[in-house]
Amino acid sequence: MPGENVTRAVSDRYAKAASTGEQMCCPTSYDMGHLKTFIPEEVLKISYGCGTPAGLKTVSAGETVLDIGSGGGIDCFEASRLVGQTGHVIGIDMTDTMLEIARRNAVIVAGNLGYPSSNVEFRKGMADAMPVADGTVDLIISNCVINLAPDKRKVFREMFRIAKLGGRFTISDIVADQPVPQYLIHDAEKWGDCLSGALTLTDYMAGMTEAGFVGIHLIKSSPWQRIDGIHFFSVTLTGYKLPANAAALGPRYATLRGPFSRVVDERGTTYMRGIPQPLTPELALLLSRPPFASMFLFSDAPQWLNREDPRWTAVLPEQIPCTWKGDYALLAGPFLEACDDDQHRYRRGEPVEICSKTLTVLEAEGYAPHFAILNRAGHPVDGAAVNCAPTGGCC
Repeated sequence: MPGENVTRAVSDRYAKAASTGEQMCCPTSYDMGHLKTFIPEEVLKISYGCGTPAGLKTVSAGETVLDIGSGGGIDCFEASRLVGQTGHVIGIDMTDTMLEIARRNAVIVAGNLGYPSSNVEFRKGMADAMPVADGTVDLIISNCVINLAPDKRKVFREMFRIAKLGGRFTISDIVADQPVPQYLIHDAEKWGDCLSGALTLTDYMAGMTEAGFVGIHLIKSSPWQRIDGIHFFSVTLTGYKLPANAAALGPRYATLRGPFSRVVDERGTTYMRGIPQPLTPELALLLSRPPFASMFLFSDAPQWLNREDPRWTAVLPEQIPCTWKGDYALLAGPFLEACDDDQHRYRRGEPVEICSKTLTVLEAEGYAPHFAILNRAGHPVDGAAVNCAPTGGCC
């Protein structure tokens, strides 16, 4: 489906929804009770999304925040509250109806927050050609919008262009567990439903890495729809734009504590649990940030760890029979590849079928933040328990 046709179909769909009050498709988890205290009902009733990127403790006071596909302004107005009067929020949208509603309510929201004037502005523009100067944004947010863009890699490059050195993004979007077939890609209505334009999680995260972002990792995920065997699910992801020349300060070595037994980062560096790895200044800066910091021991001289060291972390599977229930695990960062203690190798975004025993491991505290879990069984499964291999591996 040609890009200009996609853009027109999506814009028309959302303009119609704004005027009719149509409920759009995407799953949301807004705290409406909180938002109603300062955002008018006109905005709340036309708010669509698949996450809450402005409400996940990602926004700091005084920052410049940009929202891609700001719609009626709900995420911009929440960001406005969080950045405070010294901060600045920019909303970008391509639909005139949405921009009119957002601009009309900006003054009302500012008054409700006790601000002398609004710190939010709304600009008309496309996600792949944003009217924003280079390197001027601390935090980029977006809520179920980038999947609507025909050329997502161009959007990711635009995000990298406008982000400050040391800046970051937190975006929510719909992805798929396998490539979307052509008959859905060419279905205009399915584009507005956040389906046809969905990338696989692998391609989505790879596009961000190619644009220059690093440390891309999962904040939360939630299953959404299954159509013709394709699972669509929402993810909220964060990543960083590091300074080009990091200062040669900080630790010189990092030792993987766990729970993974082996990981490969986005630059191809391999870390084995317990074995110190020399750091470049860039790696030291990256690994000092969430979610890496808790998984590593940092030192000026090499430090080895063994199983008896309390800083060594592992989540071992129970040595009991397991069952197959149709569960699949997708590694969602911050590593390109990772291994557990039961001979599983996970590659970022690629579904791996797992048994009940492995599911329990991946739902443990150390692993859970890094995986999206889907169930592909189309009916209740009542399979017999199977014995694990002598080495402990079962799936």
